[in-house]
Amino acid sequence: MASNATALPLIVFDVNETLLDLATMEPIFQRIFGDKSAMRLWFADLILYSAALTVAGQYVPFTDIGAAVMKMLADTRGIRIGDADKKELTDRFSTMPPHPEVPAALRKLRGAGFRLFTLTDNLLEVQTRQLTHGGIVDQFERRFSADGVKHHKPSRAAYAHVERELDVKPPQLLLIACHTWDTLGAVAAGWDAALIKRPGNDLLAVGPQPSIVGNDLGDVADQLIARHRQAA
Repeated sequence: MASNATALPLIVFDVNETLLDLATMEPIFQRIFGDKSAMRLWFADLILYSAALTVAGQYVPFTDIGAAVMKMLADTRGIRIGDADKKELTDRFSTMPPHPEVPAALRKLRGAGFRLFTLTDNLLEVQTRQLTHGGIVDQFERRFSADGVKHHKPSRAAYAHVERELDVKPPQLLLIACHTWDTLGAVAAGWDAALIKRPGNDLLAVGPQPSIVGNDLGDVADQLIARHRQAA
């Protein structure tokens, strides 16, 4: 049987909402739309149109799609979006704090011997700013962006980018995300996956399923450590 060290998967994290608290974006939507729940519609549409553009063979940086979706949402409600609003959106998105349990859970995984990486639709410089501001950038060995292949997740090309860069096969990788569309893409690519059930996120009853489901990153980390301790 393989040793525990060789059996450990390389863990790749989604960033937005999985590690960072998306709810901290709500004040800007409350101010502009008078409805903080508009943030959830904006983020859902951001994912929708990033995927739609990718399927259509068109690449647009994630933050540019975010600004365009915000304007589209405002236009449907007869609200004018100014340059200051767009800047505030970008600034808040780049400085979201980690969820409370995230720093300790990352340290726990590293302490158990797991190697940690990220894969996000954000530009690399945006991701680096986010993780640096959140005080967790040093927990990751390398950071990857869908910009590297001009394909947003859950395109197979985004996951293959990580495989090539790390020179590993799909079964050696495990994605941790709080979005089912992301775990679906990873499992379809041959990776393992774990889903964090952040508020508003849960399992989809069709399609490829994650092997681990937890209520927060601490829960997922404990399950991963226990699983691989038993397999050692």
